[in-house]
Amino acid sequence: MTFVHHICIQTNDYEKSLAFYQHIGFTLTEETPNFHGRSYNSWLQLGSFYIELQTGKRELSRHENKEYTGIAHVCLWVENLEQFIQNSNLPEQVFIKKNGAIIYHVANGSLCKAAAPEGTIIEFRDNKGI
Repeated sequence: MTFVHHICIQTNDYEKSLAFYQHIGFTLTEETPNFHGRSYNSWLQLGSFYIELQTGKRELSRHENKEYTGIAHVCLWVENLEQFIQNSNLPEQVFIKKNGAIIYHVANGSLCKAAAPEGTIIEFRDNKGI
């Protein structure tokens, strides 16, 4: 059996990134300070999915997500999108609005996107279909 176990995210602001992922439901399962030249290397869990959150070995450059190839965003399914946003306690400015709206309809469901402190785009959907 093959499945996605984790993604690794590097951040210059560990505390802000850690708080962001905890606000959207991830649990800190392991935190290792001073890990091979990094200030932190930590594991966050949501169900059977993990994020390896780490600081760089030095200050890292941030890129604009839409100007690069590779993974453009990570999508998390939520049962009730409006309730999820209210319960997350995330500040409104982290959400990427479309035509002024945080939640918008695309294809067969509603979604919204948020930019994590390190620049990772997290999409939230209320439809499990493709």
